Amino acid sequence: MNTFAIALQEDRRLVILRFLEGAAKYALNDSLLQTALETLGHIVSRDTVRSDIAWLAEQGLVTVDHSLIEVHVARLTARGKDVATGRADVPGVKRPGPSPIPSP
Repeated sequence: MNTFAIALQEDRRLVILRFLEGAAKYALNDSLLQTALETLGHIVSRDTVRSDIAWLAEQGLVTVDHSLIEVHVARLTARGKDVATGRADVPGVKRPGPSPIPSP
């Protein structure tokens, strides 16, 4: 895999974690994650989204519920929240940039 493809993959994984961090109950299904990724320019297949959430699950950053037919639900773990907010680093996930300082 070339350097740019790796950078896209790492960014996509961070984006998934950040969307989960902002979601109700820290959970979204793969269809909603695919749509959310598209809003930020990551035009990928559902299979790619599922591969990313499976990889994130292997790293302990999300859990995945496969109980619904044809839908995978990803839920952020405490470790995943730490990675999404930059408190922890995981190789294979882009480190988030600093948040803007709020004006007084």
